[in-house]
Amino acid sequence: MLTDVTAFAPATVANVGIGFDILGHTVEAVGDRVRLRRIDEPVVRIRAITGIAGDLPVEPARNTAGRAVQAMHAALALDYGFEMDIEKGIPLGSGLGGSAASAVAAVVAANALLDEPLPRLQLLKFAMQGEIVASGSAHVDNIAPCLFGGLTLTVGIDHPRVKQIPVPPSLRCVLAHPHMYLGTREARAILKTDISRSDFVWASANLAGFISGCYSNDLDMIRESFNDVIIEPQRHSLIPGFKDVQRGAMSAGALGCSISGAGPTVFAWAETQYAEAVRGAMVAAFAAHGLQSDDWISGMESYGARVVKA
Repeated sequence: MLTDVTAFAPATVANVGIGFDILGHTVEAVGDRVRLRRIDEPVVRIRAITGIAGDLPVEPARNTAGRAVQAMHAALALDYGFEMDIEKGIPLGSGLGGSAASAVAAVVAANALLDEPLPRLQLLKFAMQGEIVASGSAHVDNIAPCLFGGLTLTVGIDHPRVKQIPVPPSLRCVLAHPHMYLGTREARAILKTDISRSDFVWASANLAGFISGCYSNDLDMIRESFNDVIIEPQRHSLIPGFKDVQRGAMSAGALGCSISGAGPTVFAWAETQYAEAVRGAMVAAFAAHGLQSDDWISGMESYGARVVKA
């Protein structure tokens, strides 16, 4: 029986521009690690938080990883407990799903220590409890891809259904994370509650076209559909230089470019041969606005969080 495991959970791009709160995909270039030990005392404890930690709470109920494992512990009425160490590799407030990654890595590690491991769909529901701590609401567009891997569409909250969508193999995700903090709650608070009928029709068509393009390997369809007409126009002003970053990416050959999750990270999809040029254009545009940035080029592989050490 395992008593000590470490799980890795990748960063994620939520919304993917045209799929607010329902689409997301993995970014294997960066992620969080959580080490869990099974202990005799029936409690959940956080021993340490390291890495790009910032000022994260160690009280389990106020930490996404801690709260997710607490939810699992309570639901299963376990007579033993868990002690965890969290290693943050994802910058806080970056729009790369750091809160989701910690929660997912924690439940994946805890699951490996159970006498009878649970299916991933059940782990998704526990991880959702952790996400509420970070953003104030249960949304799964980071959690689902982080857990299941690849590009995922998630329908429903109380009874979520997760579908992995194929990504054309010639495509890469290019990301530029400007050195600034943007909280999820702040980015959600500015969103309007109503949209026009024309925007609804346009957004629905773009989402359908994007998914159709992914299934049919139709890059032109993906390019034409990669246009967020609802969320991006409301949020882009929170990110200095966003429009210039977007224009730079598109001029360098990107299929599309938008805000990763709540931001401020900006992501683009590009064919492999254009990825480096797209990255350079995005980083240069942020620099022109006085912002240094971290940058990555990543595949969107169909594997998510997993145990990496047992």
